[in-house]
Amino acid sequence: MSKYALPKSFVEMYAKMKAPFGYNGLGEFTYRRTFARLLENGRHEEWYQTIERVVNGTYSMQKDWIESRGLGWDNLKPEAKEMYDRMFEMKFLPPGRGLWAMGTDITEKRKLYAALNNCAFVSTEDMHKDPIRPFTFLMDASMLGVGTGYDTKGAGTVVVKGPTVTQGMITWWIEDSREGWVSALEALLQSYFNGERMPMFRYDRIRPAGLPLKVFGGVSSGAQPLQDLLTSISSVLFPLIEKRITVTAIVDIMNLIGKCVIAGNVRRTAEIAFGDPNCHEFLDLKDYSKNPSRAAHGWTSNNSVFAELGMDYTEVCKRVQDNGEPGFAWLSNMRQYNRMSGREKDSEWKDCRVSGGNPCLEQSLESFELCCLVEVFPDKHKDLYDFLRTLKFAYLYAKTVTLGETHWPETNRVLLRNRRIGCSLSGLTQFIAHRGLGTLKLWCEIGYEELERLDKVYSDWLAIPRSIKMTSIKPSGTVSLLAGATPGMHFPESRYYIRRVRVATNSHLMDGLVKRGYHIEPVHDDPMTSVVSIPIDVGPDVRTLADVSMWEQLELAAFLQEYWADNQVSCTVTFTKEEGSQIKHALDFYQYRLKGVSFLPKLQPGTYKQMPYETITAEQYHQMQADLQVESEVQPLSNLKLEESEREVERFCDGDTCTHPTEGQLRISHAQFIAAVFNPAIERMD
Repeated sequence: MSKYALPKSFVEMYAKMKAPFGYNGLGEFTYRRTFARLLENGRHEEWYQTIERVVNGTYSMQKDWIESRGLGWDNLKPEAKEMYDRMFEMKFLPPGRGLWAMGTDITEKRKLYAALNNCAFVSTEDMHKDPIRPFTFLMDASMLGVGTGYDTKGAGTVVVKGPTVTQGMITWWIEDSREGWVSALEALLQSYFNGERMPMFRYDRIRPAGLPLKVFGGVSSGAQPLQDLLTSISSVLFPLIEKRITVTAIVDIMNLIGKCVIAGNVRRTAEIAFGDPNCHEFLDLKDYSKNPSRAAHGWTSNNSVFAELGMDYTEVCKRVQDNGEPGFAWLSNMRQYNRMSGREKDSEWKDCRVSGGNPCLEQSLESFELCCLVEVFPDKHKDLYDFLRTLKFAYLYAKTVTLGETHWPETNRVLLRNRRIGCSLSGLTQFIAHRGLGTLKLWCEIGYEELERLDKVYSDWLAIPRSIKMTSIKPSGTVSLLAGATPGMHFPESRYYIRRVRVATNSHLMDGLVKRGYHIEPVHDDPMTSVVSIPIDVGPDVRTLADVSMWEQLELAAFLQEYWADNQVSCTVTFTKEEGSQIKHALDFYQYRLKGVSFLPKLQPGTYKQMPYETITAEQYHQMQADLQVESEVQPLSNLKLEESEREVERFCDGDTCTHPTEGQLRISHAQFIAAVFNPAIERMD
């Protein structure tokens, strides 16, 4: 691979600059714990070094593509320098997985370009051709950190034959690798679906729990999660021998895979299951009074229905009022529209192959398709021209990721044809508070036109197809924390609040956190974990969830679906108990203006101990802030020397709807669930 490198003299100018992390140290803490890779000197990267690695990796991918095809490479130092500056200043940022993986051995030596993508989708509709492939694809993608959606259309199309017993079992040694785990799953499914010999698995070659993982960081979970997965899948399929596979079995297998992948804080992923709105079996999957065996793994996916325009939403909304599920996706709108304005209705249905979406539902996707999203923060720009310049480099990053081939032929075929990307906007409630909705409309319209122009210019330069769609609104999470921005289009809980973050009590970060004066206390049910309380101010005049109704949240989503997102807007609408009965009426109106939406019951303060968000007064905020010592006289977190084996990874994908709790079966936000239910998990990737 022909590498590109920024001049060291240019990068060193930024070494003395203070990184503009947001939220009173929360942004820096998130970066230190999540994205800063281990260097040869035993310390972790500084922000300026991470940006150098990501920019060099991006332009190296471009250079390799151009030179390997004899297209003529120009040394683009001025452009690369501007990308660096805009990323350093957090005017835009790649997804978290890009901050972690771009420019490393993951991409430059192992060529695992799939790891740069946020999410994927796979359909089970063709299970009658290959009943195994959807499951192995989801596991493989999940182990690379790619959140994956799937549907249940394959239910009833495949008979579970059961293993052949006449020739005995076959010994199957499982290799200690991602490929080895996926192959073990494939061997088990082959025995059930194709009537092959039952494998007798040997786990001896899998490294013990606790040993470091050198490529992706973190430590090994050992063989137990895989053993549990294979045993559990057998328990799902054995009763179905000589019967057709069911909706429940499909979702169970996918959920069990997700549970295995995230076991031990080693990897992260997310799932979304799509089903028929008229199928009571699907609608009741999260009703654990009817399906008690699913409580142990059903939380690993969001469940959404493929809603039909004009349908009666009454029955589905009964479930939504209870726990916020299922969500809604309108395939006809996803296929026929770019942006959801009358003038952009596509008479040719150019995206007619779309069959689902990613776990947070900001991307329309074909089966086996991946997506890469990049995040722009409009409120960090001084004017429209500044914003348009940033869009250029955000676009270039996302488009460059589409140059990386994966190890999945089905995926490469879709990527080569579609080149789908997602340029997302975040911190929108802050922007509206400071500049108004009219300015946002103007920036969205002109910005979208600029992206269309850029796509023509750079697609021609790279000699690849123009992107079928380019814009979305992602829910955001860790990346917006770095920049001190509100996530996506969502309104904050309050202007001032305490953000509680969990960290291992013996973490080497702890000393720096104590010296900076953060309030730290042990987790009430886990003595090995501590809670760090960080005071947050989202800024003046920003409206909060207490100020807006369910209807206003829906209206903002529809606004962005019309003026910005040609893919989709990831929107989780928080509703009060009084608004619950209005959801079906709201869907009657907004089904013609949205491509997808989900709902979340508003939690009351004190629902459980040490909630990750706690509203506080301005006086409380300023007192907590005054107690902090974050200046140079206190040991900065950057001086802490960490072991790579100590790293823990975020288990789920970004956003409000990517996880579900088991505690009380409440559907709460991603951040709340991570903080309230699990051991500390670094929020690595969006």
